[in-house]
Amino acid sequence: MYVERMAQAMSAGGWDVTVLCATYPGAAREERLGSVRFIRRGGRYSVYLRAAMHVLGRHTRYDVIVDIQNGVPFWTPLLTSTPVVLLIHHVHREQWPVVFGPWRARLGWWLESRMAPAVYRGCRYVTVSEATRSELVGLGVDPAHVQVIYAGNDMPDEVDVCGGLGRHEPPSMVILGRLVPHKRVEIAIDALASLRERFPALTLDVVGSGYWQDELRAHAGRLGVTDAVLFRGFVSEATKHRLLARASVNLMPSLKEGWGLAVVEAAAHGTPSVAFRAAGGTAESVVHGRTGLLADNPAQFADHVALLLSDPQLREEMGAEARRYAGQFTWTATGEQFRTVVESARTRAPTGTATRPALAAPTTDAQRTS
Repeated sequence: MYVERMAQAMSAGGWDVTVLCATYPGAAREERLGSVRFIRRGGRYSVYLRAAMHVLGRHTRYDVIVDIQNGVPFWTPLLTSTPVVLLIHHVHREQWPVVFGPWRARLGWWLESRMAPAVYRGCRYVTVSEATRSELVGLGVDPAHVQVIYAGNDMPDEVDVCGGLGRHEPPSMVILGRLVPHKRVEIAIDALASLRERFPALTLDVVGSGYWQDELRAHAGRLGVTDAVLFRGFVSEATKHRLLARASVNLMPSLKEGWGLAVVEAAAHGTPSVAFRAAGGTAESVVHGRTGLLADNPAQFADHVALLLSDPQLREEMGAEARRYAGQFTWTATGEQFRTVVESARTRAPTGTATRPALAAPTTDAQRTS
């Protein structure tokens, strides 16, 4: 979402934008979506080689390359003298061991923590939270080179929730995201199981898809809550908004998030969230005690969920604050800030730093001028 919105913002600002990314079954090798050109080559790993071939063999010179680091970047400063902006949502220190085996995790972390800061020394960085900025500085990145640009949000129109009946009764929970190990959906299922006796009709909508779904279904089966865990799969935007709007509580048990876009999407509907304090950007997308609650461990996570489910007035108050908070983040403002960074990289001019709004607070390849 962030990459596509920033590509659109650059295009609206007069740039000719190409997004180079991996392909997938049924995808066109090349197409234009609006005014943005998409080139799809390679898979999860081979896209890195295909990106290098594209940069080295291109017929059109680019003015700026936006290199997206999702654990491992594309190493574009080694391939070209074109100015590079590195976009990174979060540092993957905790995720490497969860997703990969021991030796690959060590290699991945070495590439991310040691080699990448050296290769991108002098480049401008864009990230989506102060938490990630602090971690990057801890890895040796010059703090003056890191710009925080928060993700935007689309404030939705009023949606038809449950056929006009309002929020789901009895209370329900929702989790939105990819079904992969580091999203830790198991913690949400555990919370459901632990609260089932107190809230017999409680359900959990799991919105999203991924290779970990069979494991999650098995986990729900072992806990005896298969009937209460509703796997919705990949849904339309309209269905997503209905599910977020009808839920009593949004859950984000992720091990790490750069920002927590689903938190703010739920907040736009007045749905408070429960997340983990140590998960990075969630400590900024959730304002603890105002727009939701932050936990320090899984037991406290379940306790926070129970508190919100049992206190409708507290849910309503936090939901109202959450909606006001979500309204401060717009894709228009995000795009303007991002365009300023890219344009300054092209002219090698300095940029300022973003400040956090107060509550009242993979794979872009290049851009060139048209």
